[in-house]
Amino acid sequence: MPDYMKCSLRKRKPFCSKFTPSTLIFAANLEMGMASKCIKTLLVAVFSIFLLLFSAKSFASDAPAGGAEKHEAGSFDPAKLIMEHIMDAHEFHFATIGEKHISIPLPVILYSPERGLTMFNYSKFNHGHDVYQGYKSEEGHIIAVNEAGEHDTTVTVYDMSLTRNVLQMFIALTLLCVLMIGVANKYKKNGAKVAPSGFQNAVEPVITFVRDEVGKPNLGHAYEKFMPYLLTVFFFILINNLMGLIPGSANVTGNIAFTIVLGVISFFVILFSTNRHFWAHIFNPPVPGFVKPILVPVEFLGIFTKPFALIVRLFANMVAGHIVITCFVMLIFIFGAMSKVAGWGFAPVSMAFTIFIYFIEILVAFIQAFIFTNLTAVFIGQSMEGAHHDEAHH
Repeated sequence: MPDYMKCSLRKRKPFCSKFTPSTLIFAANLEMGMASKCIKTLLVAVFSIFLLLFSAKSFASDAPAGGAEKHEAGSFDPAKLIMEHIMDAHEFHFATIGEKHISIPLPVILYSPERGLTMFNYSKFNHGHDVYQGYKSEEGHIIAVNEAGEHDTTVTVYDMSLTRNVLQMFIALTLLCVLMIGVANKYKKNGAKVAPSGFQNAVEPVITFVRDEVGKPNLGHAYEKFMPYLLTVFFFILINNLMGLIPGSANVTGNIAFTIVLGVISFFVILFSTNRHFWAHIFNPPVPGFVKPILVPVEFLGIFTKPFALIVRLFANMVAGHIVITCFVMLIFIFGAMSKVAGWGFAPVSMAFTIFIYFIEILVAFIQAFIFTNLTAVFIGQSMEGAHHDEAHH
């Protein structure tokens, strides 16, 4: 046991006198941090070894006797399943039992200048096996085919279908409006004299937190003007993050198109909040003249890297979490491909890690919504810095 821990157990002052309170706190935090890093490193090492061993075994089992690498029909392909899980699709797929697929097909809306408007249900494709009305689904993409069933490159297809990402985003938007309008109506009816209740009681601390920890520190006296946008972004991302953790649902915030739209909206909000002092610092920074040709392009590029950081941060974190969860589940099938006993034996371990990461992802859902909102407020606050900030610095 370290001396600083023994010190907390002994009452003799001469022994403990050499440890100040700050020393004890620092040493304890340092040891806990080292222990946490060791645990994380061990988990990463174990997971990496599993992937190396069993991916190699999987490739060896898939290779035919002649030496050519070829996947057998119906063989287990982890990479394909992972991509199907995180990518958009025309159906909500829940499970496959034997030859039966448990899924909810969505409407397909196609427009072609050569063939006109076409609408039907995605189930007509029979999970990509059939051709319907001159169209076929290949790896989630709908293409036009000719009479022989081959890709017809002369036909242009515009896919305006209601995919699972779009549908789930509409559900999240509807849920956001219903919940927040309900909370607003309670405030209108009861005012501040009646204590909040129900969902209002759960939302009020979150709104207060965003106002006091995000809006006021970064935006100052102008925080009220931006609070509607900041709260909308926070709750919209949070609802989509939490809905994406439901088995069989879509990972909307893990779609780069979704985060690009949010980033572009924040980009325009930041630009419309700028003033002449902001642009003066961009094109005429207070540095020596010989440094300005180097610094001005860097500062100008920083205008675009800020929303890019918002886009990539949210996308990468949400995709990574889903991939890790999916990988832990697939380890059961990788072990099972080697031996049924190994598959059943490793199943409890894999599910334990999956549940552990799943709870971490719930925490990440809140953290990423907060980070996106906080960074947006920081960038808006930076664009609003004016002469008063320079005077205070002077």
